[in-house]
Amino acid sequence: MAILSKDEAQALLKKVLTYSTADECEASLRGRTSGNIRYARNSVSTAGAQDSVSLAVEARFGKRAGVATCNEFDDATLRRCVQRAEEIARLAPENPEYVPLLGAQTYLSPPSAATTVLTPALRAQAAADSMTLCTAKNLTSAGFLDGGTRFTAIRNSKGLEAYQQSTNTDFSVTVRTPDGRGSGYAIADVTDPAKLNTKALTQRAADKALGSVGAKAIEPGKYTVILEPAALMAGDDLSLLGGLVSGLDARSADEGRSFMTKKGGGNRKGEKLFDERINIYSDPLNAEVPGNAFDGDGLPTQRMSWVEKGVVKNLYYSRYWAEKNKVAPTAYPSGFIMTGGTQSTAELIKGTQKGILVTRLWYIREVDPQTLLYTGLTRDGTFYIENGAIKFPIKNLRFNESPIIMLNNIEAIGRPVRLAGCLVPPLKIRDFTFTSLSDAI
Repeated sequence: MAILSKDEAQALLKKVLTYSTADECEASLRGRTSGNIRYARNSVSTAGAQDSVSLAVEARFGKRAGVATCNEFDDATLRRCVQRAEEIARLAPENPEYVPLLGAQTYLSPPSAATTVLTPALRAQAAADSMTLCTAKNLTSAGFLDGGTRFTAIRNSKGLEAYQQSTNTDFSVTVRTPDGRGSGYAIADVTDPAKLNTKALTQRAADKALGSVGAKAIEPGKYTVILEPAALMAGDDLSLLGGLVSGLDARSADEGRSFMTKKGGGNRKGEKLFDERINIYSDPLNAEVPGNAFDGDGLPTQRMSWVEKGVVKNLYYSRYWAEKNKVAPTAYPSGFIMTGGTQSTAELIKGTQKGILVTRLWYIREVDPQTLLYTGLTRDGTFYIENGAIKFPIKNLRFNESPIIMLNNIEAIGRPVRLAGCLVPPLKIRDFTFTSLSDAI
């Protein structure tokens, strides 16, 4: 039952709304069917599958709201779920940021979800391709593959009806040498699992692992760097570009809490903050990274330019903050696209006299939200470049850098690739700040 069709989902939600006596009521269904496989030391450690559907009901009396959830769908349980939401609403304080539920909306139609199913056999084969390659090279792999189909459906008493299915498969692998002195990493995500090549990704990580043995220490300082897409988007909590885009929020700017805050009050929308080659937009109809047709409120998404030729063109406005400022609200995008050139990472390296290649960053933390200063560490393959070639591996380094400064120090922009549901190019940046060495691999 995990994936309901549009008709099935809306029929169930319609029934739920008939049980409501609230001034306003909204019901939403979310379901997912997925499978995963995890391996370490070239051996599968866990494998599993998930098949779940949940219902959330929000009832409103005036400006008071209550939410209840359930995952059983017989009539008695549905009725009790609605009643519970109404009981909570009557006890809740009034919401000072109340906005009415949305009425009927018109939605774009993103590309259809992929039809290829990531079966247990496909997951096992993908993991085997990765582990076999590493075993043959006397390397150790640790990877995780997870993918499936999900759906979201919303219906409310104001006439809103929304439904969308999507598919996604994520894979990451770390490869290390037997002595633990070399480490490499690769990551990818795809809409269609048939497009995932775990063997090629593992080969990339294996090459990084073998190449990073015997890393040398260099002095911290400012260097020209080539940041691979994983260094820009993959992080344990934050990512450089992800943090920048999520910071394009009107409320935090207007309230003086972000890098978009204007001195003296207001925000910096319309200002040129980055190199004129920086263009960032979101587009739910993009074939390579299809996005959500609507956000959590049911607000329709649309193509939106966020940064154009270095100028901040738009900020994200929640429905409450938009109403307060008498502007149109903005549906928060599920991903973004940063335009780039045609050069691969290898070609960027060839054009570099001296610099550092960074495979990925981790342990990223925000130091100062008003300047968007971040700190973190390199890992899993950091290399010194000289005369257009990798010269030798170097020990990992801690960085202190702001994406705002970084995107004003652009030397070259490579060809965008898909990562974390976005399209992101490798970047060549001058004067990237490293502050100290790390002995961690």
